[in-house]
Amino acid sequence: MSDDFSITRRVQFAETDLAGVLYFANYFRYMEEVEHAFWRSVGLPFVSPEGERKFFWPRVSVSCDYSAPARFEDELTLGFRVTHVGSKSVKYEIEFSRDGQRIATGRVAAVCCEVRDRRFGPMDIPATARSKLLAALQPAPLM
Repeated sequence: MSDDFSITRRVQFAETDLAGVLYFANYFRYMEEVEHAFWRSVGLPFVSPEGERKFFWPRVSVSCDYSAPARFEDELTLGFRVTHVGSKSVKYEIEFSRDGQRIATGRVAAVCCEVRDRRFGPMDIPATARSKLLAALQPAPLM
């Protein structure tokens, strides 16, 4: 994932379990953190105004495969890749690595939704967001 968007993140003590290992649910928090950082990097907030409409990206599927533990004080690189852009949805892959070695892989599918009167429903991805997602699109590697 060398050409993809990435951030680094140090594992904090409060994020670990009794064995000093990053608690599994915190991988999902890290995935959200890099996702939001990606949106900021392309100039779009996670909740975006579109004229009088507002849209955001609720997740409809999230998974994470773990291959090695992360521990307190480890510095992790979270590589972010857009793997699919549909008419209403987007898919991402997040690679967690330490010292260049993959330790986990997360996957997220999100749907573009319009917010109106505290209700929301799927909508086509607006042109500005779609062009930025397509510019970042990279096919997922074959596993």
